[in-house]
Amino acid sequence: MAAVSFRKSAASLLLCRGRLPGAGSLCSYHKKVVDHYENPRNVGSLDKNSRNVGTGLVGAPACGDVMKLQIQVDEHGKIVDAKFKTFGCGSAIASSSLATEWVKGKSVDEALKIKNTDIAKELCLPPVKLHCSMLAEDAIKAALSDYRIKQRDEKK
Repeated sequence: MAAVSFRKSAASLLLCRGRLPGAGSLCSYHKKVVDHYENPRNVGSLDKNSRNVGTGLVGAPACGDVMKLQIQVDEHGKIVDAKFKTFGCGSAIASSSLATEWVKGKSVDEALKIKNTDIAKELCLPPVKLHCSMLAEDAIKAALSDYRIKQRDEKK
């Protein structure tokens, strides 16, 4: 049971006790993390068997976070859709959500330039949560790699 209601909090830094997935007994979440946690963008799945869909599945054994990120690329190499499913803390969910927003509209090469440090900075992640932004970057790279492998295999 959470001691603070996320939906009613207007503070830019939120202290909470309780059962946020993956959270410890006391956790701090910035309002940007809370926004992406409460209103995650692009949750869902794309057809992993589609030749224009790349899927990245990554995890962090130390904390148990698991992140699946998928991209859909059009015939011009532009990412037209992105979806995610994440099991983890609020910071992992927020990092996934933000990553899907950022890759949409970019070329495959542009998406490769998204760095965990940019995600962490945007979400104001504390040092103890940086692994969440690293997972998001790894998921983007894994999805792009899967997409490229499918394109290469199709040409053979």
